[in-house]
Amino acid sequence: MTDLEDFTEYDTDEEPTATAPDDDTEHATDASESEKTTEFDSYDVSPVGQDKGLGVLSAGDGLRIAEDGEETKLRAYVTAENRTFVRLGAYLIASYPDGERLFCRVTELEYEQAFRADDATEIHARRAMRSSGIDEEDFKLMATLDPVAILYEEDDSLKRRMTDRVPKPETVIQQAREKHAIKTGLNIPANGVFFGHLSVGGQKVQTAAEPPTIDYRMKDSYDDGDPLIFRHTLIAGGTGSGKTHGAKNILRQFLDEDRSYPIETAGDRSVRPAIVQFDPQDEYAQMHDDGEYDDEFAASLDRENIAHGGHDDTVAFVPKVGSSNYAASHHRAEQVEFTIPFSMVHNNPWLVAGSGLNDNQYSALVNILLPRFRDTYGRDGTYEQFCSLMDDPALREELDETGRVHEATFDAISRRVRGFSSVFDQDAHPITERVHEFVRPGRLTVVPTYHIAESRHAETVVLALASLLVDQKLSNDPTHDRIKETPLLVGMDEAHNFLTDADTVQARKVIGKFTDAAKQGRKERLGLFLITQDPQDIADPVFKQINSTVVLNLGDEDAISAVNIPRELESKVPYMEKGQMVLYSPDNSEPVELTGLPHCVTRHGRD
Repeated sequence: MTDLEDFTEYDTDEEPTATAPDDDTEHATDASESEKTTEFDSYDVSPVGQDKGLGVLSAGDGLRIAEDGEETKLRAYVTAENRTFVRLGAYLIASYPDGERLFCRVTELEYEQAFRADDATEIHARRAMRSSGIDEEDFKLMATLDPVAILYEEDDSLKRRMTDRVPKPETVIQQAREKHAIKTGLNIPANGVFFGHLSVGGQKVQTAAEPPTIDYRMKDSYDDGDPLIFRHTLIAGGTGSGKTHGAKNILRQFLDEDRSYPIETAGDRSVRPAIVQFDPQDEYAQMHDDGEYDDEFAASLDRENIAHGGHDDTVAFVPKVGSSNYAASHHRAEQVEFTIPFSMVHNNPWLVAGSGLNDNQYSALVNILLPRFRDTYGRDGTYEQFCSLMDDPALREELDETGRVHEATFDAISRRVRGFSSVFDQDAHPITERVHEFVRPGRLTVVPTYHIAESRHAETVVLALASLLVDQKLSNDPTHDRIKETPLLVGMDEAHNFLTDADTVQARKVIGKFTDAAKQGRKERLGLFLITQDPQDIADPVFKQINSTVVLNLGDEDAISAVNIPRELESKVPYMEKGQMVLYSPDNSEPVELTGLPHCVTRHGRD
């Protein structure tokens, strides 16, 4: 007999069964009961006490806090029963013996072998395929943590500081469930303008408080530094991402009747902000009307001090352009018609230059032709009178013979300034005569341009009005004190169409003007609120002045790269569902993921 014949063969998937002894066996004896039984006494080996937390910090591969974040090594073992609940981006707490707490975020999750074994074999695979579950205890789930801040008590208040000490090995890690601790850890202001609810992986962070969600607020008080709205905001998102829905919800917060800002030029009075929103798709005048949501949702907004409901002081300022007609059956806001007077060109000559003049031609327009026009017709001269001047052959010959403007340059300017007859000096009140209505504390002024057929005409209207607002805000001797003395938010949807970086005289003048406006916004109480689906097309000098960036779903790699958000947030952007967003505002909080409100707080959509 071989050695192998000494062994009985069993199916590895079945356990051998015990065989009952034969009652008639001749080998039966009167052995004691202890000798007859094959059972063993059982003992309770469960740990004493109750588990708390998700797992413990592990020093198996080192436990290190370093000034260089790349050198930090902080890993935790997650127990089997808790592994289902741990997600990338989740916020955790690890306590120090003296009561301080380390607030951290999960950045990696990795399964490792618990024992020296190879699970990539035929036997292991077949057992797993036939099994109804996985034996988690054969593996270790290790979570890599990013230390965000240390939380500590001082003067009966919770504060945060940079991570400057290493926690003890085997310290219990727990899910962050205390609202105040999470807000403090992420440096989220307790009060301010509501933007959304804190979330991880598209799921709202839940706490033990009531309500359980965490409201994200933007600094809006001079007690905390400059209100961040005057340091400019960008909302970027693709079609269908919910950016207009989200923009309306944010803008509605600034129209709350309790919101105001001190204005030095107004005798240090606190004045409610005005919003001027340029609207190429004719959607924002709907903010006059109530949103569609039930009483329960309204009550939840009230509990969280979130402004909602239609804003009565919403006015649609409709530009009169040629024979175009504005139809507005989708909202009940008041409509005021206006025109752009040609006199505005004297302060902004590029409005009539289009986008085709070179530097030499633009210089001739600004320094020779427009001054001659003012001498002939005065500052109130019309566009038609300017075209008549350009049609004068005697003027063309005079300027050419004197060497002031070459005839080819004159002809090029004459061609470029044509085609604006339907924009300037139409049959309506000039906007310069309606400034007190156009900008009013607490008012939302919407400028729709959807009804304007030619994009060049719509662009001229938007840039003329935006320049009027910016020029008056930055002027030391403004013509319109109402603009100077009112906190102002200039909203611009499809901003990439107006603030693009192009090598033309007009583009350089526009970008220069808005860059100056952005730089001086804090001092002048002027905020830019830019909305776009193509952030990569916005000129870099303007983009660099943006302090708060809200990014919804974007599928284009160039667009995602352009928004310049941290890498860990960048990777989330293509997978965002409608209403999900990431927010990067270094002067307000740590980078975070948010979920917007499920309903628009004002009317939205044309159903």
